[in-house]
Amino acid sequence: MARIAPSILAADFSKLADDIKDCDSLNVDWLHLDIMDGHFVPNISFGPSLVNTINKLTDKFLDVHLMLSEPEKYFEPFARAGADLITFHIEVHPEPVAPAKVLKEMGIKSGLSLNPATDIEKVLPYLEHFDLLLVMSVNPGFGGQSFIESVLPKIETAREYIDKNNLSTLIEIDGGIDENNAQRVVDAGVDILVIGSSFFGASDRQALTQKVQSLKR
Repeated sequence: MARIAPSILAADFSKLADDIKDCDSLNVDWLHLDIMDGHFVPNISFGPSLVNTINKLTDKFLDVHLMLSEPEKYFEPFARAGADLITFHIEVHPEPVAPAKVLKEMGIKSGLSLNPATDIEKVLPYLEHFDLLLVMSVNPGFGGQSFIESVLPKIETAREYIDKNNLSTLIEIDGGIDENNAQRVVDAGVDILVIGSSFFGASDRQALTQKVQSLKR
């Protein structure tokens, strides 16, 4: 069964508590929190203080994605704020095992992400050290972008590698995901679907949530 992780970046921040309460009532699986620094990606989002606020509003699993030039400097602040899983990028840390160990020593699950232009082969040797692989299906920085189809073979390759090596690493996808392509990404091997604009802008969030959670490979 697939899991859904609404991306809080696409929520209405003027009524954030209401949107999070709605996520709770719909029984979404995770909440995805995009942290951007204006350096690694051309946008700035929010920091540990808002993550801490969200953590007080919900008991949901907080999936924190650090799109930062120096993510390791912020592991501890986000861990203290309530992050359950922290993901950083292979493009920033091409030798990612040491940062992953730091997270595990903090009691935080670790994720490794790659951008659409990055070869999947760059992350495969490290997956045994990570709880999550996050495949970006848009160029990170802004919500509402169109899904990049060329990431599908990457997901298939990662799924095959994980299964062949009996790893417990989950595969997550983020970028341009909606009800029209959700089944395709699940078929390719995705476990967790991050959905932003299509979730918070949906006329029927409950139907979307139930549809995603019912998807099987």
